[in-house]
Amino acid sequence: MSCPANTLLLAFDIGAKRHAYAWEHHDHRETGEIANDLTLLRAFLERLIARAGSVRVLVEATGIYYLDTAMLAQELGAQVSVINPKAGHNFAKALSQRNKTDRLDAAMLLEFLKRMPFTAWQAPRKDLLELRHYGRYLVQLTDESTTARNRLHALSSTQAAPAYLKADLKRAIASLDKRIERIRSHALALIRADAPLLARFEALTSVTGVADISAVALLSELVVLPPSLSARACVCHAGLDPRVFESGTSVHKPPRISRHGNKYLRRALFYPAMAAGRHDPLAAAFKKRLLDKGKKKMQANVAIMRKMLTVAWALMKNPEPYDATKLYSVEQIA
Repeated sequence: MSCPANTLLLAFDIGAKRHAYAWEHHDHRETGEIANDLTLLRAFLERLIARAGSVRVLVEATGIYYLDTAMLAQELGAQVSVINPKAGHNFAKALSQRNKTDRLDAAMLLEFLKRMPFTAWQAPRKDLLELRHYGRYLVQLTDESTTARNRLHALSSTQAAPAYLKADLKRAIASLDKRIERIRSHALALIRADAPLLARFEALTSVTGVADISAVALLSELVVLPPSLSARACVCHAGLDPRVFESGTSVHKPPRISRHGNKYLRRALFYPAMAAGRHDPLAAAFKKRLLDKGKKKMQANVAIMRKMLTVAWALMKNPEPYDATKLYSVEQIA
């Protein structure tokens, strides 16, 4: 996307309490810091927009702190781009930036905005962002529950473990289960209030291995992505794309997933892929074929995760009951 000549370029290095910024307009350049306060940010952005008319804003997708700033900038009429922090990190390396401060990072992001192709970001609907919060919280609670159950299993494996600790863990697990059920109910109520969301949710739950909580986690992450995104780009967004590392004739490391993407999508797919590898005949046969070729169990599970994400993204665009034969080649498996 070409940049109009009179456009003011603004980059934020996002922080929990303060944002460092750098902006440039014609020959004028300014750096500084501003508190992470929406009233102050609104006044700051309105002043820059009044100065130039056209403003482009760049932020990194850092935690949750970037979101309010990005949404506010777009609300005020600025063009907004949100980039993966890995992209900024690698760009800083390319610039041979040795020191790291918030203001230096803001200046580096301004250079990124000036030199790299601009990809406009579109803020998701507020109800979809609310659903994403529910989905991520469910993933976090499920992880806590799994950790507690593993601890209980370890304590139960020895007679020396105090009975009080085992009882305490059982109470913690019961409490987590109740919290998970409450959050799940709230998320499902939000989904049922929107017919398109409900159709996608029902399509996801038809996939072998995907239950309600996994479907909420998947749906909440996928509905905020641009519909124009390809299946391959969706896999890259989740960090499930294979990363090849070769150099010359001596360095040939085994391919690994990049992990440069949405960790919540990877978490949401991990256990469903394991379940599919056991209970979906075609997925089980696909897994066996990979294991017979010498792949490790984790590699086979990741391969199933990639396939499940591909079909989940297809169901976002065209909700219909899951058909495993469209995902796994029967001829190759037979």
